[in-house]
Amino acid sequence: VLAGGWYFITRDLPSVEQLRTYEPPLPTNVRAIDGAPIYSYARERRVELSFAEYPKQLVEAFLSAEDKTFFEHHGVDYPGLAGAVFDYVSKLGSGQRARGGSTITQQVAKNLLIGNAYSPTRKIREAILAWRIEDTLTKPQILELYLNQIFLGRNAYGVEAASHAYFDKELDQLSLEQMAYLAILPKGPANYEPFRDTERALERRNWVLGEMARNGFITAAQRDQARAQPIGAILTRVPKFEQVGGYFVEEVRRELIDRFGETARDSANSVYSGGLWVRTSLNR
Repeated sequence: VLAGGWYFITRDLPSVEQLRTYEPPLPTNVRAIDGAPIYSYARERRVELSFAEYPKQLVEAFLSAEDKTFFEHHGVDYPGLAGAVFDYVSKLGSGQRARGGSTITQQVAKNLLIGNAYSPTRKIREAILAWRIEDTLTKPQILELYLNQIFLGRNAYGVEAASHAYFDKELDQLSLEQMAYLAILPKGPANYEPFRDTERALERRNWVLGEMARNGFITAAQRDQARAQPIGAILTRVPKFEQVGGYFVEEVRRELIDRFGETARDSANSVYSGGLWVRTSLNR
């Protein structure tokens, strides 16, 4: 029976080797005749960085918020997993969603390999894949995948894109409290919108700052100083290089789709996935 159950759960698990060569959807960037950027076609705003390019304090903020034992476990935090299973069972039939209990490695498995279906079977599959990921990739490689791909709201995938979406800053320009704010978003960006859910966002951000101090990443003085600051986010606005619109960029988009396809299913060089750089005849 156990063997049959194991086979049922693992029979169609994706290969972890896919993560070694994973290439995310990248936008098509359009330029004028002089090479100046004028538009980008994207359904997922994303900027790929290497792990070394992420500020240490930002990484520590995400570890404090999501998985403080990341460098100690092998993909699964067993006490956390047991608590999540118990929470799931206790809420059966209530209509409430159980808490996640997933490590960062499990989130990588879920987001990039198996999807977000809500079931105890998925949690088991997620845990198995997380164990395999830890056997295949280093901890920095796993964190790099996570920080580059996690959805953080405002159509931003990855922390660098989110830094621009919420603060219009490069990562190395962020303050401590701004890093802590970005670290709360994986749990559900819609719950912590800085202008609509300000109090909830501040409470959660301040909790992350407290966890950072508890983990020894910052001092109590740094924690208190950061907690006293507002979120400081900007309003959602049009990306810098999308000031030219109308019929011209739409006609370019249609011609590119005819040539290269719309998504990765159509072509490796598709408009919404292939990361094309396009020079046009536009003379501004």
